[in-house]
Amino acid sequence: MKILVIGSGGREHAVIRKLSENPEIETIYALPGNGGMKEAVLVPVSAMENDRIVCFALENEVDYVVVTPDDPLAAGLVDDLTDAGIPCFGPDRKAAEIESSKVFAKNLMKKYGIPTAAFETFDDAEEALRYLETASFPIVLKADGLALGKGVLIAMDHEEAVDAVRTIMQDRKFGESGKRMVIEEFLEGPEVSVLSFTDGKTVVPMVSSMDHKKAGDGDTGLNTGGMGTIAPNPFYTEEVAARCMEEIFLPTVRAMREEGRPFKGCLYFGLMITKDGPKVIEYNCRFGDPETEVVLPLLESDLFTVMKAVTDGRLSETEVRFSDRSAACVMLASGGYPGAYEKGFEIDIPEDVEPSVFFAGVKEKDGKLYTNGGRVLGVYAVADTLRDALSEAYAKAARITFEKCFFRKDIGKRALEALERTGEAGGEGASEA
Repeated sequence: MKILVIGSGGREHAVIRKLSENPEIETIYALPGNGGMKEAVLVPVSAMENDRIVCFALENEVDYVVVTPDDPLAAGLVDDLTDAGIPCFGPDRKAAEIESSKVFAKNLMKKYGIPTAAFETFDDAEEALRYLETASFPIVLKADGLALGKGVLIAMDHEEAVDAVRTIMQDRKFGESGKRMVIEEFLEGPEVSVLSFTDGKTVVPMVSSMDHKKAGDGDTGLNTGGMGTIAPNPFYTEEVAARCMEEIFLPTVRAMREEGRPFKGCLYFGLMITKDGPKVIEYNCRFGDPETEVVLPLLESDLFTVMKAVTDGRLSETEVRFSDRSAACVMLASGGYPGAYEKGFEIDIPEDVEPSVFFAGVKEKDGKLYTNGGRVLGVYAVADTLRDALSEAYAKAARITFEKCFFRKDIGKRALEALERTGEAGGEGASEA
């Protein structure tokens, strides 16, 4: 069996490594992949070249394609592959709009009563500026479209909010994503990421996780794509999980089906546990990064079997089992990230550490690996307790070197503090919408 995975980051490497555990899969192609993905055959084609991807899949008799990044999903790659008769994991273009348009997602939640922050949408900058004259602060401003996870700005006062509107809609810092925008209330509470498998009817949440977005220790500095993750998230208790299933997960899948956009793939729920209960901060139409790097190592069921069940609409008939252990992942980044940074530094990784690494921004030359991105790699560990998983991940991370390397030293700190107060928490299960 031949599998093609679209993408090039640590998330894709985690997917590839888990798929490689299936003995029936003979070849895994990574398009474009990166030099650290030794389990895969790299295909030097852009993930946004739909026609070339379809041709490659047909010419190489690929049996199944996993589309993970947001841009190809929003651009209809799954539609084109499906039209060519190639089965895929991932939503089609219409379903992917739940991430590619924040305006669509917010209006969907409003229409179907799914709890989220109060909001207004705008397609005119002057109208948005007038709205701010009577708004309460702090406030959240979001570019409508995809913006590499950076199109969300938090304004503490009126002046910052005005600057944010100008940045998004007038200066177009995030390009066409800023043609429309959402302004919403500022929510407070612990954040939780819940990835879920869904075939448009059945929802199976994966293990909950906690991302760490800020570049610096103590949640300081600029937002990044994620500097580390832990799983499970101790704030996602059994009670919270039950409420999320009934008030958010099932209603979202039903709503998408009612709108003629049945969602099949990985639906990511970005949640905040407020004093009024869990609310949706955002949806993603794919595996999160770096959440995938702690969630998939805890998956005990065969990933390909689960993915194929999603594609075939048989998820309710398929066992999806996760370990009750803990996982942690620490991202090693290039100095300057998420701003300007240099590339091309040789990476030194001890041989016994490499199996615990998911590669992201790297390239290979003459058998050696070099930095080629902001987030270079993630070091993960699985253990009986979160404290042990973090200890192991950090011990291994400290043995990896490259020039101008940095990583946060406090991944999991909030989770450990919560566990000291409340103990381990869980509560994931499957339900039908």
